[in-house]
Amino acid sequence: MQQPWHTLTVDAIRTRLGGDDGGLTDVEAAARLSRDGYNELPQADTLSPWQILVAQFSNVLILILLVAVALSAALGEVLESVVILIIVLFAIGLGFAQEYRAERAMEALRRMAAPRARVIRGGREQALPARELVPGDLILLAVGDRVPADARLCEAANLQANEAALTGESVPVTKQVEPLPDTELGVGDRVNLVYSGTDIVSGRGRGIVVGTGLGSEFGRVTDLLAGVEQQPTPLQRNLDRLGRVLALAAGVVVALIVVLGLLRGEPLLEMILFGIALAVAVVPEALPAVVTVSLAIGVQRLVKRHALVRRLPTVETLGSTSVICSDKTGTLTRDEMTLRAIWADGVITTVSGSGYAPEGELRDPAELPGQRALVEELLRAATLCSDARLDADDSGWTLLGDPTEGALVVAAAKAGLHKEALEQQAPRIDEIPFSSERKRMTTLHRCDGETVAHAKGAVEEILQTCGRIRTRRGTEPLTDAGRDAIDRAAEALAQQALRVLAIASKAGVTDRDDAETDMVLLGLVGMIDPPRREARAAIANCARAGIRPIMITGDHPETARAIAGELGILRHGRVLVGRDLRAMSQEQLDAVVADIEVYARVSPADKLRVVKAWQRRGHVCAMTGDGVNDAPALKRADIGVAMGITGTDVSREAADMTLTDDNFASIVGAVEEGRGIFANIKKYLMYLLSSNIGEIGLMAAATLAGLPLPLSAVQLLYVNLATDGLPALALGLDPPEPDLMQRPPRDPESGIFTPPVVALMLVGGLWSAGVNVVLFVHALNSGQALGLAPEAVLARAMTMTFVALVLIQFFKAYNFRSDRHSVLMRPFANRWLNLAIAWELALLLAILHVPFLAEAFGAWRLAPGDWLLVLAAAVSIVPVLEATKWFLRRAVSVETQRPGG
Repeated sequence: MQQPWHTLTVDAIRTRLGGDDGGLTDVEAAARLSRDGYNELPQADTLSPWQILVAQFSNVLILILLVAVALSAALGEVLESVVILIIVLFAIGLGFAQEYRAERAMEALRRMAAPRARVIRGGREQALPARELVPGDLILLAVGDRVPADARLCEAANLQANEAALTGESVPVTKQVEPLPDTELGVGDRVNLVYSGTDIVSGRGRGIVVGTGLGSEFGRVTDLLAGVEQQPTPLQRNLDRLGRVLALAAGVVVALIVVLGLLRGEPLLEMILFGIALAVAVVPEALPAVVTVSLAIGVQRLVKRHALVRRLPTVETLGSTSVICSDKTGTLTRDEMTLRAIWADGVITTVSGSGYAPEGELRDPAELPGQRALVEELLRAATLCSDARLDADDSGWTLLGDPTEGALVVAAAKAGLHKEALEQQAPRIDEIPFSSERKRMTTLHRCDGETVAHAKGAVEEILQTCGRIRTRRGTEPLTDAGRDAIDRAAEALAQQALRVLAIASKAGVTDRDDAETDMVLLGLVGMIDPPRREARAAIANCARAGIRPIMITGDHPETARAIAGELGILRHGRVLVGRDLRAMSQEQLDAVVADIEVYARVSPADKLRVVKAWQRRGHVCAMTGDGVNDAPALKRADIGVAMGITGTDVSREAADMTLTDDNFASIVGAVEEGRGIFANIKKYLMYLLSSNIGEIGLMAAATLAGLPLPLSAVQLLYVNLATDGLPALALGLDPPEPDLMQRPPRDPESGIFTPPVVALMLVGGLWSAGVNVVLFVHALNSGQALGLAPEAVLARAMTMTFVALVLIQFFKAYNFRSDRHSVLMRPFANRWLNLAIAWELALLLAILHVPFLAEAFGAWRLAPGDWLLVLAAAVSIVPVLEATKWFLRRAVSVETQRPGG
């Protein structure tokens, strides 16, 4: 039996698993991946193609149709049974294709949303999917990370992990690297191990992977994860209710029509088959599947716009977003911090160059003696107090770490001070990490036989730790006048939209508690993160769409004000500083939140209060975040948006959506996509239900009027398949309307079936029923006038009605591309709809002119005059719906012009 991992030394672990400080080689990692498999748990909710296919037969109406096929065949109606069977199999195939595509889309989404890990392989730090980790890999851990695999720690600096997900213990566990001799320790007591799925809440560390996939602690309890069912979306629940109401209504109408038909002496089998066909035509049994497909396709569209959505309901909510609260750094700006100015002893030194390439120079206009030495001492301290590193490859210079620290490292390199050399001269021995509450970071180094502390952070926080200041004359006491001068210098830099940090040092430190007392202020640095050009256009788009963009940042108020003004966020509102926000009660914030466009110097905890304030005012609020402490606000927001590049695993887990490019424009693009998806679901439903109203209205009116049945069971099934099939699905892929982002956000409580939508559905359905009844009666009368035999009269009238009903649905599909705009506006912009209609027209012509199909459908060859009547009846739906839209637009316009409207 192997000795437990926690009892072994780090050297013993490496002896067992191989590897060294440079990690595994790529070749060895690939071999182990092939041997041990991926670092992932089985997906309990993935459906195989066979399961999806079998599920199609669980639909009660499909089973009834199959029984009808058997009955028809048993009674000798072989041709009719074959036609119905073909239609049923086509419907099953369509349902399978829809659900299979949705399942594959969600599977692809799961793969894209998989967590990533930082690992050292072949001596180089890499970021790769966590599923590719293997035992023996050397992983890097930092605050906010989700641990990607079980690992034995070989380095831990103030490292704490939240293991509540595994042990149920909510108190973070402080980690160490020393072996633990007790072989019987429980999971929560093995403090030199970190476990897959737990969260790093402070510090940093390194670990050797010892368990992946089913070999991890989470893998051993994987049965707890099995059987988790995905909850239906609110839209799906509404549609399920709609389906039940329609089924009940259809049952009553179908029963009435069948009974009346039997009383008129119609054959029993024919009426049973007809009743089943009518029920299928009325009940939208495919609604939930089609909506799921629409949402899943929308998810894939969002991926192309750099937004990963974790749950389908998010797509519904996106279209209602009315407020976007965004972080500044990296989201509204490029996240390429560049140091521009250094203040030391009252003199500004400028730094040229941009980005992460260490190309540029330091310029001191005064060229005062001793000034360069002050600047280099400041840059040396700032670089040692940073974790960021520069890496050069064929594509250029890249930054590993925080952009702010990267700007400091790059500026030092421009002065000839390279991080690797500095760390060899003064190796780090301890650190007091940065937190959003402390707003500073301090590191301790061994240098020339003594301990030296270096600190960087917000000016006001660093000044609290300083009692002295470095000048060209030496080290002097920091007086009140000196502090005022520093505050003025910081203010002047901030007014140039520069982010300002203070740098301090202290020699002769005795311990951690002594490090941040009586420090020596070395000076200030000012850096800028330039705004994204695309963010400016996205914010203008927000204004047109009735969406309020709000900036929330931890930066200085003047920096925030300058960037917000340049981007167009700060227009008529005000800037609120974090301390003033915290001084407000929630009720006070609720009252003024609509007047605040920029929040500066706020902590992540303050974001939660801002979200609540907007939600109390009835807004649908999106909130961005990237840190551990952002998780509560992300979870509370209607749309939590995490950063895919700079965000932590914890923030991504708490969010509904992750941006793969950390770009504000992607949020606005996702909102636009969400609006388009919802609009397309509405188009599909309007079209589907209006078609169903027309079909059942036609059959009910003819039956109540004592007329023969205007359609056979086979014809009715075909109409249902043709209109509810490809054309309806094509509407779910309709391109967005041109003014989609020029409308106010949709009220999430309003639902789909607003009065204008219901009016359009009813008008379209009732006109279709009415005009086809008139056409049927005219065809019966004209057939008798032509002296046709009774069977021929009925066959001709049924064929004309059948063709007119199919064509009227096709014209209606184009009308329902918008419930607001004319059908003449970009009428053929939906190429999928064009292809679907062309295909269905070809099938219709085949039914009419291919002999065996014509016989199966009871089709009569129509004369040119018959075609003119059919086309006139079908085209009549266009002006009727256009007039209805015009009337509804006018009614809405009048309503909005009324006082309070």
